[in-house]
Amino acid sequence: MLQNEMNYSNHQNDSVRIVQMTDPHLFADPESQLLGVNTFNSFSAVIDTYLQSKVESDLLLATGDISQDYSPESYQSFTKHVERANVPCHFLPGNHDDPRLMNLHMQGKHMFGHQVVTIGHWLILMLDSTVRGKPAGFLGKSQFELIDKAIADNPDKHVLLVMHHNPVLVGCKWLDQHCMANGEQFLSHVGQYAQVKGVLWGHVHQTYDKFYQTEHGAIHLMATPSTCIQFKPKSSYFALDGLQPGYRLLDLASDGSIQTQVYRVEGDRFSPDNEASGY
Repeated sequence: MLQNEMNYSNHQNDSVRIVQMTDPHLFADPESQLLGVNTFNSFSAVIDTYLQSKVESDLLLATGDISQDYSPESYQSFTKHVERANVPCHFLPGNHDDPRLMNLHMQGKHMFGHQVVTIGHWLILMLDSTVRGKPAGFLGKSQFELIDKAIADNPDKHVLLVMHHNPVLVGCKWLDQHCMANGEQFLSHVGQYAQVKGVLWGHVHQTYDKFYQTEHGAIHLMATPSTCIQFKPKSSYFALDGLQPGYRLLDLASDGSIQTQVYRVEGDRFSPDNEASGY
């Protein structure tokens, strides 16, 4: 299980800057490819792009599918990459991960598996949406209880909810069958809290930015490109996109507003196998 709580009580700024990286699908062998893309190199290129931007972030959120082959080496590789960013990294599992191996081998001074993170005016909840042995997701009772308790314990904090699976359909028929099965229930539940300002996930290997309206206002729904292959948006069948790998930056303001933008590796260095029919 993920550890529980981390409090960044020394945070001094009014806003919190987050960098999200997701779905690197790393292998034990750094020469291995996923559908024509060397995932070791693509993840390294995303880290380089972030470092070259000279942006300073408070936290890095890694939202699952760290590994493609369930190997200890893949998790160790991820840790070495992230150490270069020199920022605390909070991680959660995806459907391609083995949580036991993840927690055992993603060890380092910047690596944390806490589910409850408080920093500045914000509460960040790292939720586990995985179902063992299945690509689709489901948020269990314990995760709903965690949400309720954490918000009750931090009533003055704005809330960002983070997970691997998409709680809403993204418009890809083949991909949406692997969404969070109880996503509608989840959004209805968290919509009762005025403190919830954003929901952030990976899994879909594409950008998604929309708003979910509640009686308290709008919740920003966000998905982020993979650091390796990209799935073609609005495709009813499995299809890869030629867009480059990327990451997302989020500025969480003290008034509860969220400013966010996706950034990608420049050029056309990573080209997937467009003849692939699945993975």
